[in-house]
Amino acid sequence: MAASPSALPLAVMLGVAVVDTATGPDVNLLPVYATGPAIAAARGTLRNVLLMGGVAVALCVAFAAKADRLGALRMYVALAAVAYVTLATVYAAQARLWTERRLVDVQEVANTLEDLLFAPLPPTIVPVRLAASYISASRATRSGGDLYEAVPSFHGVRLAVADVQGKGLETVRCAAVVLNAFREAAPDVVDLADVSHPIESAMDRRTDGERSVTGLLAQVSPDGHLIVFNHGHPAPLLLTSDGRIELVEPAVPVPPFGLTALAGPGHQQDSFTQVTLHAGDRLPFYTDGLSEAQPQCGTVLPSE
Repeated sequence: MAASPSALPLAVMLGVAVVDTATGPDVNLLPVYATGPAIAAARGTLRNVLLMGGVAVALCVAFAAKADRLGALRMYVALAAVAYVTLATVYAAQARLWTERRLVDVQEVANTLEDLLFAPLPPTIVPVRLAASYISASRATRSGGDLYEAVPSFHGVRLAVADVQGKGLETVRCAAVVLNAFREAAPDVVDLADVSHPIESAMDRRTDGERSVTGLLAQVSPDGHLIVFNHGHPAPLLLTSDGRIELVEPAVPVPPFGLTALAGPGHQQDSFTQVTLHAGDRLPFYTDGLSEAQPQCGTVLPSE
């Protein structure tokens, strides 16, 4: 349970009072009580800061009377110092509270956008059971340049996993463009290979053109037939029900989205892999955030 915002300022002023008592009337630490409202400004509300200022004034008067200095110039100087610090910290607390409210509003907007960008996958889209995990490398946001999606279509379940080059807001924007283009095209486009065309077109129209996107487009038909188009992305692993592990790699590598024009016409004919899945087979898709991850000891994990 979090401590009260008043706890630390009161404890500090109590400590000053103990020292003031121990040192006697010759020292008199009256101005030091201003530390109470100053500390309160870091976490407390305006009311809390003013309350701590009132406590500091009361302690100043009490210890001035104890030292037989009630009405002395030293007491008035101390009270003026406490009042000045209290007013200054009220201003600082007001600025802090305004900034905190603005950050909360911005974070709520960011969370809403991230929820739209990364809607939870359904547990099942027949005949595929789905599960997803996303951990952002940034502490300030849940999303980065990686993306994933699964949608039903007349031809089976269609999936996309991709990783946008770079970092920052423009990278997140590019990820949103790719994701939305896939969501629009995947349910209706007849040939899975043609889903890449709307993605390329959206990147040309709606991004700065400075980023490429490695990605996988996959389709699992109702009879378990798997097709994977790989655009420069780490190949998925096929974990079969009988314990075998193999990479699902294309015969010919294809450049990432945004660079596929370099491959020339007809490149998609050799850039896909076909596999037949059986009950119990698992097919993990991932980005280089997993294949290049390092444990705490600093040893690089194998990518396969």
